[in-house]
Amino acid sequence: MSAGNRSPVRVGVFGLLGSGNLGNDGSLEAVLRYLRAEHPDAVVDALCGGPEAVTARFGIPATRLHWNRGEYRTASRAGAMVTKGLGKFVDAARTAAWVRRHDVVIVPGMGVLEATLPLRPWGFPYALFLLCASGRLFGTRVALVSVGAGAIASRPTRALVRWSARLAAYRSYRDAPSRDAMRAMGVDTRRDEVYPDLAFSLPAPAAQAPGGPPGTVCVGVMAFHGGNDDRARAAEIHRRYLAGTTGFVRALAQEGRPVRLLMGDGVDEPVVAGILAAVDSPLVTAASPASLDDLMRETAAADTVVATRYHNLICALKAGTPTLALSYAAKSEALMDRMGLGEYCHPAREVDADRLIEQFRDLEKQSAQLRLTLAERNLAAGRELERQFEALTEVLFRAGGRGRARSRGRAPSHDHHGSHQHHSSTDHDHALREAP
Repeated sequence: MSAGNRSPVRVGVFGLLGSGNLGNDGSLEAVLRYLRAEHPDAVVDALCGGPEAVTARFGIPATRLHWNRGEYRTASRAGAMVTKGLGKFVDAARTAAWVRRHDVVIVPGMGVLEATLPLRPWGFPYALFLLCASGRLFGTRVALVSVGAGAIASRPTRALVRWSARLAAYRSYRDAPSRDAMRAMGVDTRRDEVYPDLAFSLPAPAAQAPGGPPGTVCVGVMAFHGGNDDRARAAEIHRRYLAGTTGFVRALAQEGRPVRLLMGDGVDEPVVAGILAAVDSPLVTAASPASLDDLMRETAAADTVVATRYHNLICALKAGTPTLALSYAAKSEALMDRMGLGEYCHPAREVDADRLIEQFRDLEKQSAQLRLTLAERNLAAGRELERQFEALTEVLFRAGGRGRARSRGRAPSHDHHGSHQHHSSTDHDHALREAP
């Protein structure tokens, strides 16, 4: 993107990337594919959870997100608590210095504005706030791209998430409930757009043709203990989830159906091991996917998928395979509804193996029609994401826009709740808060 004596645009990517979550890394892959196709001269690096893994897989320089390597471990000793406290101040300086070196920082997808899984305010929410505040301070455009959001009960977490969103230069959401949640938190979302999850822009393997005898069922499992507000019931929620999922897998094996267990994060391994031990059958095997591409290939080869993790669902739907969601949050239900399978959801907190089998059989009866529906919805999702990438180019990489705020010593103007400025219809309408 360099022209004349202009230096290449400096782009940072930010998040819990390279930390073992396949969905997060798939979102990063989607953004890097966009940057390499549309902005090949951009200089890209990452501030992330697993810098070594990001550099090894994606070939970009990466810096560790937190100075304290034990940031996400519970601190019980005095020394560890002091280290954690000191790390907050060190991270503020480190994040500011990193942001200042960039023209643009992209937060690619992920549920960065939600607390559907256990989350402490001074972990990632604080890191995201530091990023967005630094962007405002130094005139670096921070873009939250197709992110997830949700209602948050914890006041400190909610405040950090709200201010992070307000300070960003661009916001888009992966579903309408996410935008609604941010509006309820006091963020002006009138110009924020909703697009599909970034993973829908990734290439998918060819789906299996319907017909023939019943074949493999992929069951995507999760180390599910409830959400941020379920800590007191976490053990019971996990026990019920594991018992119900195990009962479903056992019933399939007893009917002679091959079952392929899938994970979406390394923390899911004990769940897979528990099901394999409880259902002692050669028909039940486990995959060890290393990427969303691996997950898509597994789900494309299956007749049907039943899955819990959000990006396991996305991989199955993207592959065009009829899918039933073990839903633990509104994002799963919104995704299934968008793809035309809204009736095929089952509560992850109350897995009933008998009821799940009934829903599964109904899903398989509708398999041929659902594959046609998924093909149509996938084409539509791809077109919507193409529009989002076009909007990002206009917002973040427009000729003459780089460094303008920085050169004036000012940060871009952002919308504050109750003081939003209207723009004419000639302005781009994709959630931009323009630099002055």
